[in-house]
Amino acid sequence: MSEPDQVPCHSGAVQSTEPGISRFRVRLFEPPRNDGRGAKGRGLRILSIAALTLVLGIVTFVAWVYSLGPLPLDEARQVSTTVVDRNGKLLRAYAMADGRWRLPVDAKANVDPTYLKLLFAYEDQRFYAHDGIDPLALGRAALQLATRGHIVSGGSTISMQLARLTEPRRQRSLYAKLHQIVRAIELERTLSKDEILNLYLALAPYGGNLEGIRAASISYFGKEPKRLSLAEAALLVALPQSPETRRLDRYPDAARKARDRVLDRMVEEHQVSLDDAQQAKAVPVPKLRKPMPILAPHASDSALATIKDAPIIKLTLDANLQKVLEPLARDRAIALGPNISVGIIVVDNESGDVLARVGAADYFDDSRAGQVDMTRAIRSPGSTLKPFIYGLAFEDGFVHPDSLIDDRPVRFGSYAPENFDMTFQGTVPVKKALQLSLNVPAIVLLDRVGSSRLASRLRQAGGNLVLPKDEAPGLAMGLGGVGVTLQDLAQLYTGFARLGTTKPLREVMIGKDDREPLRLMDQVAAWQVGNVLLGTPPPENAAHNRIAFKTGTSYGYRDAWSVGFDGRMTIGVWVGRPDGAPVPGLIGRVAAAPILFDAFARTGKTLAPLPKPPKGTLVASNAKLPLPLKRFRPVGELVRTGGGQAPHIQFPLNGSRIDVDRSGGQEAATMPVKVAGGVLPMTIMVNGTSLGEIDGRRQRLIDPPGPGFARLTVIDATGAADTVVIRIQ
Repeated sequence: MSEPDQVPCHSGAVQSTEPGISRFRVRLFEPPRNDGRGAKGRGLRILSIAALTLVLGIVTFVAWVYSLGPLPLDEARQVSTTVVDRNGKLLRAYAMADGRWRLPVDAKANVDPTYLKLLFAYEDQRFYAHDGIDPLALGRAALQLATRGHIVSGGSTISMQLARLTEPRRQRSLYAKLHQIVRAIELERTLSKDEILNLYLALAPYGGNLEGIRAASISYFGKEPKRLSLAEAALLVALPQSPETRRLDRYPDAARKARDRVLDRMVEEHQVSLDDAQQAKAVPVPKLRKPMPILAPHASDSALATIKDAPIIKLTLDANLQKVLEPLARDRAIALGPNISVGIIVVDNESGDVLARVGAADYFDDSRAGQVDMTRAIRSPGSTLKPFIYGLAFEDGFVHPDSLIDDRPVRFGSYAPENFDMTFQGTVPVKKALQLSLNVPAIVLLDRVGSSRLASRLRQAGGNLVLPKDEAPGLAMGLGGVGVTLQDLAQLYTGFARLGTTKPLREVMIGKDDREPLRLMDQVAAWQVGNVLLGTPPPENAAHNRIAFKTGTSYGYRDAWSVGFDGRMTIGVWVGRPDGAPVPGLIGRVAAAPILFDAFARTGKTLAPLPKPPKGTLVASNAKLPLPLKRFRPVGELVRTGGGQAPHIQFPLNGSRIDVDRSGGQEAATMPVKVAGGVLPMTIMVNGTSLGEIDGRRQRLIDPPGPGFARLTVIDATGAADTVVIRIQ
């Protein structure tokens, strides 16, 4: 059969003329065209897919980074509360709630430069140059792994390690490493280099519950990491790499080998000489942990209870002084017998800062109630309040340190005071009566001064006296019939060295120091008391006239006291049983005074002289004293028989308020004093300071003291006197 006729078409197909057959037939194969449009289309499609994939990857990565949330820095910044002294030295640290020790670190101030040099050389040579990751370090680590078959150095920067510490992960994977890289970059954008370093040094693990270089250095070497040997520095660099398998208290050999590898690496990188490395390798590693320091535990506990959520609490204490006084208290308490405790407080006279506080003989000794702070316990002060009685007597002007006073039996109603040795000295100088702590003269003077006035003045100066319930101040308080704390007593005694003012004690250095001085007595009286106490006979084998001090023994031998001062500081000592039980033979002079003198010796400072006598101080022997001051006369002897009349101040009246106009100058600001009766010559005294004699008309103009209460006294030639208290405005 012949082929059907075919007619070509312009479209490339053929057209058949045979009947019954489709007019068109499509070609099975058509060669590609040469216009280039097909290849370009496929390329655009590939680029589009790649771009879309990249965008999706970026979006996914950004979404993943966003899902990580903010850096958990708040938790990472949590540290153990540390209590430091006035110079920043660690007194005590408290473990965190979960038992970890993590101390705050300042690399520039607290860490040895040798350690930092080794750390950077071993962990992150370009720490201050990169932005969180170090491509050179990563490449070097990969090359060393490939060529040596094991890890020689890691590629993680300190920033990456800090990221791992803030968000710890047990598994090691590419995902975990990517996580560290992202967080490291975030850390670099959020914190400064010094902040990153400090945070790393506080968080680096050292085995067990130790975190950070300070906790490790204190626990393993018993010191701050401020001064480290080469062996110690290398060991502290090595331990965080595998803290649990290199724990010094469990695997000391593994720790030593890791330290030696650090030293070998440092020799290779020319950071350490071979000889130095060999000497460091010869040093044995410690195998036991040392306890964390617990200096001034009572002061630290008190500060922690007062100040909440503060990582560092700074006290006014001096760690060096505290460190020598705590063993003194412990050793003396043991020597004095079982159940005896000792409290010591040291106060800076000028500032009122507490420089040392030993609350008990041994903080951990339950038999001596070591947890009880005896510097804050209320106890009977014995004779330690007597100097304040004499001070007010000097201020009132009716007695002088060289005046004579009788030590003889006397009775005040049903109260008849007796001396400690049950004897009487007869007539003695006032200063000797105070130095020998005679009871009768002190009570006679207190009767003249007034018990309520003494109590009020001591409270005004910061001494919180505690009286028995529903009982008013009485003469018995002069011999210890009142309660007071050792710290309050020390504050009151600083008033003698400060010439009449005290300053509230401060132990925590926080906020603005706005303490104002508190008045105790006038300057002359304070100096006179200090000068008298300087002559108190010291304990055996102690130097005379070096420390002004006073001792005291409470009723029943329950408390022994000694408080002393020089021109720089005041130290108070208490000895006794915390439970208040009597201790036969416990006497202030025998038990407490030697501790006081030893405490001054252990301060390491030369004793500072007391202030010079203020202007207007009457320094004279008894023979040269004005007649009214030669001998103290009780109130009953002021009114004489035989027609004589005691002097009486007619103006100003007792309790009056005097307004002084000082606008016209000093000459215009004068105040008249008028007296009736008395035997000439008569002496006028203001606040214990003599202003001279009154003229024949029994009157005189005087310069009034500054604003406040003033005591005006007139004494005639026979010793009779009259006193008024006025208020100057």
